[in-house]
Formats: sequence, structure tokens, C-alpha cells
Amino acid sequence: MSRDAPRSIDRRTLLLRGGVLAGASSLAGVAGYVAAGESAGGNGILPTATRRFALDREYVNLTTFLLAPHPGIVRDAIERHRRELDANAALYLSQSERPLEEAARAAAAGYLGAEPDQIALTDSTTMGLGLVYARLRLRPGDEVVTTEHEFYATHEALRLRQALDGITVRRIRLYAEPESASRDAMVAAIGEALGPRTRCLALTWVHSSSGVKLPLREIAGAVELANRGRPEGERILLCVDGVHGFGVEDASPVELGADVFVSGCHKWLFGPRGTGLVWAAPHAWVRLAPTIPSFDERAYLAWIEGRAPSDTPPGPLMTPGGFHSFEHRWALTEAFRFHDELGGKAKVAATTRALAARLKDGLAEIRGVTVKTPRDDALSSGLVCADLAGRTAPEAVARLRDEYRVVASATPYATRYLRFGPSVANTEDDVHRALEGVASVARA
Repeated sequence: MSRDAPRSIDRRTLLLRGGVLAGASSLAGVAGYVAAGESAGGNGILPTATRRFALDREYVNLTTFLLAPHPGIVRDAIERHRRELDANAALYLSQSERPLEEAARAAAAGYLGAEPDQIALTDSTTMGLGLVYARLRLRPGDEVVTTEHEFYATHEALRLRQALDGITVRRIRLYAEPESASRDAMVAAIGEALGPRTRCLALTWVHSSSGVKLPLREIAGAVELANRGRPEGERILLCVDGVHGFGVEDASPVELGADVFVSGCHKWLFGPRGTGLVWAAPHAWVRLAPTIPSFDERAYLAWIEGRAPSDTPPGPLMTPGGFHSFEHRWALTEAFRFHDELGGKAKVAATTRALAARLKDGLAEIRGVTVKTPRDDALSSGLVCADLAGRTAPEAVARLRDEYRVVASATPYATRYLRFGPSVANTEDDVHRALEGVASVARA
């Protein structure tokens, strides 16, 4: 389909043509198939959220989770701070740096249900994971259990740590195929893997390789069971890369039982690009040490006075010092405010879940397409991954982009799937257009 091709063709006709859909009832049983532009009132979808973004509407962009577009409130805050820094950086830093950073930390804490001093500000998930796994207090022979499903950043951070001081890193497999992932089987596999030398369980909340969401609460229960009777320094810490759940899920990882939580803020949260955080519970902060000197004024004063920064809270102490893209970091406050304006975490989660369900249901009706992400909301979030028979994921991505103006991605793993991430930046019509494109690519 060319860029200027008419789109008046009926969607049902398009999908049925050539027997693309598997069943005669095709769209009738698929939730969410409404005419383009039809109101989504009562379906749990935020119909006006898309107006907050400056996306190129020539395309259907279902990859905003890669590097988020800034909603208007965030763009305005970045520009406000940029103007002040350009006008008089020294004055603005001296007057505003600490209160603005404290405001960002407080906003993050409010969203997570945590304390501000328990939060370190970083530039990305990868930076946070590197800081955590590089300086987690471990001795030679201590074990970290992780899985085969983790992203490069976790595997590489643990490999570097293993090479440094001889810890043991063991990978386990939680499921053979993502679409058949089972809560009980995953929890059981983790429980069986935790041994007497295990000191850390390094997991990802939502797998970017498949869209599988781990049952964190039940996993935390398995960790607690394994920790019974252990001295404090030998207890297993549940460390979570949460970037593909943060900003999507209604539940906080703090509430779900994580000990350490790492996330970027520039994906599903739609925060400023180049922002992230690390949260840890008080008992976990005791076992973490900073890598990069903090610029917190309490730590700096301790240096001036020739003493250790013992009075600096763990979050600020873990926050890397140096000069940053301050206008982005300080605009993080508005990213959390944006979610409040949309109705809070529950409303955003309901919208994302509804769009993802419509996409999964529609993909499942297309011949030659296997939905790899579990259909169960308890085991999935916003990411939706699929396999097209006879088509590689990069090939499908290219054809969707060039022929149908639909932007998807290919999972950056050894096994590659076609991946979408519908969010509050999207509409039901975006999902329909994506399904049209996939149906045509699968049929060709």
C-alpha cells in the first residue's frame, strides 16, 4: 500500500479477503473491533491521551516503548529549564538544582510508594543495572541466579562482575515457549534454583524478548521461603529490571516484594529521555555501595571535612555525580504528573491492557501468525510479540514500515519476533491499521 493509497476499504473485507482470517466469525468475536474513529467510551481506553504527543501521524507508531515521545507537559518543562540554563547556568544551578532534584525524587517515590531517600537517579536501566550488580556485596563463591530470558544489560553486567571477583552466575530457563508460560511452573523453577550459596536473584519483570510478565508477588514469596533462617547478610535479594512494567502496571514492584528495582523512565512512563532510577529497600541498600561519586551536597561536605559521607542517604549517595542533562532530569517530575492527569496508574494500565488485548486477539485470527506473548493479563503487559510463518521479524518490520506506514520492531535477541507496544500514545484505530498490515504481510 503506497503512502497515498485510499483507506476507504472496509477492514473486515480486507482481513477476510483471500481467507486471511482463520474462522468465518473472524471479527465478530474479537473484542475492540470498532469502526475507525468510533468512541472508546466504556472500553477502558483513554480517547484523548494521544493528543498529548507530537508523533508523526503519517505513521502508526507502536514502538513508543523504545525511546518515548515526550508528552506536552514534559516538553514544556524541558524547555523551561533549558531557557534558564542558557540564560544563567550558574545562577539557576545554585538556586534550583537541589530543590528540582528533590522534587523529581519525591515524584518517583510517590509513584512507587517508597521514600525519596531510597531512590537514586540514573540515566537509564542499563546504568542502574551496572551500578547495582557491580557493587552488590558478594564474596567469591556466592551465587547469582538469573534466567536465560534476560536482556543483554543484565547478562553482561553479571558477566563483568563474575570476571572481576569469582562469583558464580547461574542461568535457568522458565519456559520452553513464551505463549505456554505458566505461573506455577515459573515460580517452581525459581524456587528449585535457589540454593544455600544464592545471594541474589536477578530477574526482569516483563521480558522484552517475548512480552512474558513474571508473577513477582509469587516469586517474592519463593524467595522469602528460601530466606527463612538465614543470617541477614546471606539472604537472597530479589533484584528486578522493571523497565517494561514501569509506567504500564498498576501494581508497584515495591508492593510486589522486590528488594531492588531498576528502571529507565523514558519508555512506558514517557519520561524525559536519558532518565532512570534505582530503588532499594533499606535492608538492600546496606548491601549496595556507590560506584560513581555523588554530587549530593552532604557527600561533598563530608569530603571537605575529611570524613566518609555517613550522613548521606543511600539514594542520593548512589546517584552518580557530575553534570547531567539537567533539563531532562528535572522534568522527570512532570512525567509522573502526566500519569496523574491521565487518571493514575490504574487508568493507564487499563488502557494499555485493552489495546494489547485487542492486538493479541486480532493477530491470533490471522493465518500464519503465532502470538508468542501470553494472552493472560496476569502473564503479560503492554508488549505483544508474534511470529509470522515464512517471514523473518526484520523483514516484517521493514514491510510494515515501508508499505503500510506501521512502525513495529524486531526483538533484539537470538530468536527474533515481530514486536509491538501499544500504549496511551495510541488509539484503537492504530491497532486496526497494524492488523491490516500484518494480515497483508502474512498473506503475501
